[in-house]
Amino acid sequence: MADLISPGIQVKEKDLTTTVRSEPTSIGGMVGVFQQGPIDEVVTVDSEQTLIQIFGKPNLTNYQYWFSAASFLAYTNTLKLVRAEVTGAVNAAHSGTNILIKNTTHYADGDGVTGPYSDGSANVGNWAAKTAGEWGNALKISMCATAGAYYESNKSTVTPAEAAGQTVITLADGSGFNVGDIVYFDEADGQKYKISAKSSNDITIVRYPASNATGLAEALPNNTNASRWWEFYEEFDRAPGTSAYATDKSSSADEMHIIVIDATGVISGVKNEILEKWTDLSKGSDAVTDDGAGNYYADVLYTSSEYIYWMDHPAGTSDWGTTCAAAAAFSSPTNIVETITLTGGVGGAVAPTEGQRQVAYTKAFSDPDVEDVNLLIAGPASVGNTGSTTHGVFMIDLAEKRKDCVAFLSPDNNDVVNIARSYTQTSNVEAYFDALASSSYVVFDSGYTKQYDKYNDVMRWVPLNGHMAGLCARTDHLEDAWWSPAGLNRGQIRSSIQLAYNPKQTERDELYRARINPVVTFPGEGTMLFGDKTGLAKNSAFSRINVRRLFLVIEEAIKLAARTVLFEFNDEFTRNNFKAMVDPYLRDIQSRRGIIDFLTVCDETNNTPQVIDNNEFRADFYIKPARSINFITLTFIATRTGVDFNEIVGRAG
Repeated sequence: MADLISPGIQVKEKDLTTTVRSEPTSIGGMVGVFQQGPIDEVVTVDSEQTLIQIFGKPNLTNYQYWFSAASFLAYTNTLKLVRAEVTGAVNAAHSGTNILIKNTTHYADGDGVTGPYSDGSANVGNWAAKTAGEWGNALKISMCATAGAYYESNKSTVTPAEAAGQTVITLADGSGFNVGDIVYFDEADGQKYKISAKSSNDITIVRYPASNATGLAEALPNNTNASRWWEFYEEFDRAPGTSAYATDKSSSADEMHIIVIDATGVISGVKNEILEKWTDLSKGSDAVTDDGAGNYYADVLYTSSEYIYWMDHPAGTSDWGTTCAAAAAFSSPTNIVETITLTGGVGGAVAPTEGQRQVAYTKAFSDPDVEDVNLLIAGPASVGNTGSTTHGVFMIDLAEKRKDCVAFLSPDNNDVVNIARSYTQTSNVEAYFDALASSSYVVFDSGYTKQYDKYNDVMRWVPLNGHMAGLCARTDHLEDAWWSPAGLNRGQIRSSIQLAYNPKQTERDELYRARINPVVTFPGEGTMLFGDKTGLAKNSAFSRINVRRLFLVIEEAIKLAARTVLFEFNDEFTRNNFKAMVDPYLRDIQSRRGIIDFLTVCDETNNTPQVIDNNEFRADFYIKPARSINFITLTFIATRTGVDFNEIVGRAG
């Protein structure tokens, strides 16, 4: 506001209350292969139940990835998970040549190479599974698009007469009768039947609802009337008709019902379980419900269905997808009932290449300004049965580039699992990590743990890095990020039945010198992390997990707070205001035992005229981090009976 020109009162406001805010420290990030779920899309998972709901259960191909994620979620509730694209993965579809639809963005906008598919141009029939994988082959979709498709009275007649108990009935005209339809032959007791098979004018029937009795309940005279209902008519209150919106636009017959079924039980565990029901959706692209929400069936399925995409309209429905005003009465060729089961889905049992894993990690987590993660979980070291350091090298480079998180790595399965000699295991683990670079942004552990897979009733060997990241997250909840995650108090490993490699003291000494944190089982005390080193080779404060994570916390919080200084003047007022914002934050961390002492320098000594003229601003922070105890010496001294302890202690001092 400009200054006043004539007498008056002007109110101005300046905010000097900005503080440094603590940022999250327990967000995990991981890439894996799964039976289902969106590909190349970051999904936040908060529990094992959500993991199953979105990405499916573990199988022989993906169990190391799956349990790495589940292990982390056993300690905390925020994991950013990405499903990697694998060669040959495609979505189950209605017909045609199956295609890969990676995620909702790919469906709507394309990925620059393939898609978009929201325009009906995919040539895979009318429906496709929401994500790639064999799971989609269980989906059965039935659409009832008109009142006539819902129910037709006296649609045909029985000819010739049929005897009681007959299971194959001949109709005068069988067209318009569908497998699954419910039929009624005007029997006095009201018995209905379900069509289980059809051949021309012959329909095979079973009693509906299900009954131990078979065939017709009574004999049918020639020319008995036959009425039909849509297979799922009882799941809806009424037949589809005309919506209020279409009526207002002088249109009609725009409504439809859609139901999605788990035909095999693969998804829900129950064969023919109803997964979704969609009532009174509209064929009009501009249709809305009474409360103003969009009601065009293709859009509703895109935004709300967990299982299917619309891919195209049925044949003979050229006015579907136009506005209600443009269609006086929406077409309904032969009272459309369309019931199909999707086929051709692939991708739930295919292993990725290392390149595919790296592409997924890069897309999801390379930019710290896009995805905030603190704990990067590597999962298995190799994608096959051959050990490789390629993945470890990549994960360290990724963490070093971000500089706001820590990566967690385990050795390869073949280094420790089913190896008879512990000295061979020690040598294998050392050799694996010796090939990796020195970095304080990575944590190495000693191997694999055996866990029970309750979904397949088998034991699985699982890399420990998901647990290591989980221990750090749990430490954040119990204390703070600058506490060590190791030991009896905070280092207990959950769900561990047996370690593949349980190093002894001399082996632990060797591992620790090689930057590797032993995970050990002590009788009566459980399985625990028994070290807190980072992968830094030199002797430094940053060779400890708690110090590295302390600095990550401080750096991230102060970096974000420093944005308030951008484009201000580099003068004494701004510098003092910044220091007054930062120092209370550091004092709070000091009071919580994170640092012993600190000094903030933000004055004319480091903001020289040259710095100011370069439009820069500088602040230096000198921090004495708190150190975790790694080595304890207990000295026991025997003395004579008449000795004065004060004299001994005094001489010792």
